[in-house]
Formats: sequence, C-alpha cells, structure tokens
Amino acid sequence: METLESELTCPICLELFEDPLLLPCAHSLCFNCAHRILVSHCSSTKPLESISAFQCPTCRYVITLNQRGLEGLKRNVTLQNIIDRFQKASVSGPNSPNESRRPRPYSATLGGSTRGSPASSAMSLERVGCQFCDQEPPREAVKTCVTCEVSYCDRCLRATHPNKKPFTSHRLVEPVADAQLRGLACLEHENEKVNMYCVVDDQLICALCKLVGRHREHQVTSLSDRFDKLKQTLENNLTNLVKRNSELENQMAKLIQICQQVEVNTAMHEAKLVEECDELVEIIRQRKQVIAVKIKESKVMKLRKLAQQIANCRQCLERSSALITQAEHSLKENDHARFLQTARNVAERVAMATASSQVLIPDVNLNQAFDNFALDFSREKKILEGLDYLTAPNPPSIREELCTASHDTITVHWTSEDEFSVTSYELQYTIYTGQTNFISLYNSVDSWMIVPNIKQNHYTVHGLQSGTRYIFFVKAINQAGSRNSEPARLKTNSQPFKLDPKTAHKKLRLSNDCLTMEKDESSLKKSHTPERFSGTGSYGAAGNVFIDSGCHYWEVLLGASTWYALGVAYKSAPKNEWSGKNSSSWVFSRCNNNFLVRHNNKESIVEASLQLRRVGVLLDYDNNALSFYDAMNSQHIYTFDVSFLLPVAPTFMIWNKSLMIMSGLPVPDFVDCSEVGLPFGPNIVDYVRMTIWCF
Repeated sequence: METLESELTCPICLELFEDPLLLPCAHSLCFNCAHRILVSHCSSTKPLESISAFQCPTCRYVITLNQRGLEGLKRNVTLQNIIDRFQKASVSGPNSPNESRRPRPYSATLGGSTRGSPASSAMSLERVGCQFCDQEPPREAVKTCVTCEVSYCDRCLRATHPNKKPFTSHRLVEPVADAQLRGLACLEHENEKVNMYCVVDDQLICALCKLVGRHREHQVTSLSDRFDKLKQTLENNLTNLVKRNSELENQMAKLIQICQQVEVNTAMHEAKLVEECDELVEIIRQRKQVIAVKIKESKVMKLRKLAQQIANCRQCLERSSALITQAEHSLKENDHARFLQTARNVAERVAMATASSQVLIPDVNLNQAFDNFALDFSREKKILEGLDYLTAPNPPSIREELCTASHDTITVHWTSEDEFSVTSYELQYTIYTGQTNFISLYNSVDSWMIVPNIKQNHYTVHGLQSGTRYIFFVKAINQAGSRNSEPARLKTNSQPFKLDPKTAHKKLRLSNDCLTMEKDESSLKKSHTPERFSGTGSYGAAGNVFIDSGCHYWEVLLGASTWYALGVAYKSAPKNEWSGKNSSSWVFSRCNNNFLVRHNNKESIVEASLQLRRVGVLLDYDNNALSFYDAMNSQHIYTFDVSFLLPVAPTFMIWNKSLMIMSGLPVPDFVDCSEVGLPFGPNIVDYVRMTIWCF
C-alpha cells in the first residue's frame, strides 16, 4: 500500500492528488498545485491571464495552455477514482464496522459465471437490502443506482438522489445484488472491477494494473473495442462453423444415401451372382448329360461291332478246325493211291481255307477300346477360375503429340490399356473460356458437345471455330461403367487467308499465290472498285476474310521494307487514306527508323528493333485485343484494347520493297492468350475421373 500511495502522490504538495489534471506529457498534477505554479510566474507587468505555458514539475515538458487556461486541460478521472478507492480502503480496515456491509468481490475468472445455475436463481430471489441505511437490519432496497453502485431504499433514495443535477443523470434499475452490480473483479486488486484488456497477456485488468501493476508497460485496449473485435471474430467463426456443419450434414446425408445404395446394389449383385452361377451349374449339368449319352451310345456301337467280329472269328475257327481234322486224317493214309485220290482235294481246300482266313480275320483296332477317349476341360477350368465381376475400363490417355488440327477441325488420338474390354468410346469437348471454376464448367452439361459410340481410337471433330482452344475428354465405356481421361487442351489453327486482289492498290503487284505484295509503279492496269485501296500513298491490300470470332495469328515477313503498316480494319474503313487515320482501323507501322501504332488519327511511338523482319499479329476477337509481336525474338510490342463491333479483315500497307504473309498458323505458346493456368490439379482430375462404385 505504501508503494501505491507514493504513486498516487502529487510531486508539488506531496499529498494524494486532488482534482488531478492529465498533462500532455502523460503526468498528472493537482489543479490547485498547477494554479500555484501559474501564480508564481505572475508579476505586476504579467497578470495571471497572460501566462500561456508552464513546465511539468516531473519531466520539465513545456505545457502550452489555450485561452481557457487550466480549464482547457483534461481531468484525470481514472486517477481520481483510484485515489477515492484507495482512501476508502485505507479508512476501512478488516476490523472496521463497515467491513460486514462491504460487498464481497466477484471472481474475475472467465469460468466464474453462475448464470443459469440454482445458486444464481436463488440469489436473484433473495432480498436486496439498502446499503445506505444505518438501522439494522437495513430496509429493503427499491432501486439500485448503477452510477453509484449502491442499492437504496425509498427513503434513502429520496435523500441521496434529489431531482436535480447531477443526480438526474444517474441510472436507476431494479434492485440487484451487489456482486451482479459490480461485475467481474480484478484478480490482483480485489476491490477493483476490470475495465481494461491487456493485449500482451490476453487478460482482463483494472486501472490499477495499468497504472502501477505488472501491466504498466503493456498495450491495453478498452473492453468495448476488445468486445467488438472478439464478438465479430466469434460471429464470423460461428457463421463459418454453421456453414461447415451444413456442408458436413449434406455430405453425411449423401454418404448415408450412398451406403443405402451400396446395400441395395450389393443385395442385387449377390442375387445376380447366385443366378449366374446357377446358370453355369445348369449348363455344366446339361453338358454332363449330353456327354454321358454320347459315351453310352459310342459304347453300344463299339460293342456291337466287336460282337459281330467275334462271331465271324468263331465261325471261321470252326471251319478251320474241321478242315485241320480232315487233313490230319489224310496224312495218316499209307496207301499211295488212296492218298493221292483224297489228298489233292484236301490240299485245295486247305489252301482255300488259308487264303480265306486272311480275309475273314478282322483287324483289331485299339481305338475301339476307348483308350484314346479323353475329357479335357482345362481351358474351361481356367475360364471358370477367372470368373469375376466386370469392372469399368481404365481411363484412356489422349496422345496430344498425335493430334492434328486445321482451322476448323481437330483430330483426337488416344490409347487404352483395356482395349479388349472397351465396348465403345465417348468424346466430350467444349470451348475453353478462361473459367477458373473448372468443376462448375464440367458440371455444366449444356456447355459440352458429346460424340457417343466411337469404335476406333481416334475421331475428327468438324465445324470448330478457327483459332480457338478446346478442352477434350475421352471416356472408355463397357457394361460396368466408364472412366474419363485426363483433360487435353487442343486448339484449332488460325483462319487461313490470302491477299484479296480486288482490294489491292493499282500500284501494288500481288504474287506467290496472292501471299506476297510489292510496290510496282508500272502496274496500273486495274479497274477501280469501291473496295480497292486508292489515293496517293494508300498503297494497301486487305485479306480475303472477315473475322468475327476466335483467336487468330498470322505473321508478316518484311524483308528489307522500312515503310509499312499492318493491322485490321472494318469493311467500312476508308480506302483512300492511311489505315489508322480513322476509327475503323488499327495498325502497327514503321516509318523509316520510327515505330508507332495508330488508330483514329492518334499515334503513339513504341519500341521495336530496327532489325525487325518478322511481325506476328494476334487478333483475339472474343477478348477484344489486337497484339503485335517480334516473332523472331518472341517479344511483345504493343496491344490494342478494342471492343470490336463488326467483323474485321487483315490489312496491309507498304511504301517500299515487299512483304509476304503467312496465315493459318497455330497460335504460338509465347503469345497464346488462352494459355492461362487451367485448374487441372490432381484434385480436379480426380473429380473429373471420379466414379462412385457401389459394387
């Protein structure tokens, strides 16, 4: 307390501050002490009213006063409140009579709130006594003054708050308990309630903490400011959390729906599996019966044939046995005459029997024993072992290096790892418009063209816009489903064109299939037409196309020419004056050593190399831009921002030498306006290729 008292002591009177002034140097001074300082500077020639400055007694800082004098300085109300409480605490000790009536401090911890608890409800129903009455017990309070932080009975309220200033500005509310009235108490100074917020320690503090406590050098802010910021942050976080919860609920609902669909599909496929396997078993059973019948029939046929052969052999054997007996009997005859009489006949019969036996004896074939009959189902077993449910084919891969393009067609080539399991392919394509939300673009069904039922690994798309970038997908399809390839970005070439002889100036000669023009003073045999360039110095020619969409690129070979103009113009542009001197044409021009751009008779000098021999012209009609490039060095020269209203034609003017055009070119990557970063990251590709498989 002694340290605190020294901090609250005036440096002049060495007493506690009384009506302290807050000086611009942040020190404080009693009003009367400041007045005495001013009086000490008075003299007969220098009255009090003429003194406009004095020094701070603490830091010697010069305090400048305005016309109001000391009244113009701010009162240090916070310091005065601290002093009042300090004096009150000094007078009221632990044993003082007022200690029992002194309100108990309320915990400043954030978890100290008892709102909604039974104790809180009971406290709100308790009788609130008057804190100003001298009698015991005090009368019941009828009002609580928020300004005074005291509850009054009706008599004390009339005595202490008469109907006049400053009491009319005091805020009176229904009686509330003192703890509720005082709010949160400071953790370090129990008699002080928090009224500041320490940003460094992230803690609620009181004025004493900032003045003399450990938060003295810390950055603090008002509770209202911190309240607004924290409340706004909490509201934003709460909004985001509610939004996120809603998204999670939707996602969870989708997942639950998918789970239900998985159950349904699983049951369906299990039933289908049983049905298919039963059909296979039935086919095997039927084939078993058929093959068994064939075996039995073959057995009967073979046994019948063998029985016939056995019967023939037996008959032949019987005849042979009888003949053998007769021949043996003849051999026993010793009489030569009788033997010769019978032997010749017997010998002939034996010879005939021997010869016929060779014919009658059947050939024995081992095949008739079914030894070579085999059942080989190894191939079928392998097929059965490979039984599995059919899966969608792997995504095909677009081979950009094999793809070709013209000004209105693109031929897309792709390969597939599962070519034999693919039933057909489907090609999807759309114009790339620079949309960054690719998921939204992919889900926009109306923006995609679809070519179904493609049987080969390539397809040519016709009728495309010239000089336009397209996004392509290929989908491999079979009965199990389909999968998309990764996106491919392919572009058509620029619109090809030539110089139109009907527009060429009389003193220009076109050659090289109307791709080259040169100044020719002798070439005058041309009829005048409204579309022909005419007039002195308007040595020009236009292309034979009018462009109203797409992104087109052409190049001009200038050779040794040092005086020319290149650009585009409406059909209505005047033909008897230089291009660029009207509102219907835009050109890049060289006049000897000067390079400039011209439109609507306004010229601007631009930087370019004197060795410029090839100029690239990029007309991005859809994005309202006309750009010129040094094609040899891949450097940008200038870009017109033009809101084209009508179709435009390429325009060329030359005053010396010759130039040659090359049209129908693909847009180079270094000038490709549509070559911005497509959002084709892994997540997007996964999204595009994602297929939900519910078994």
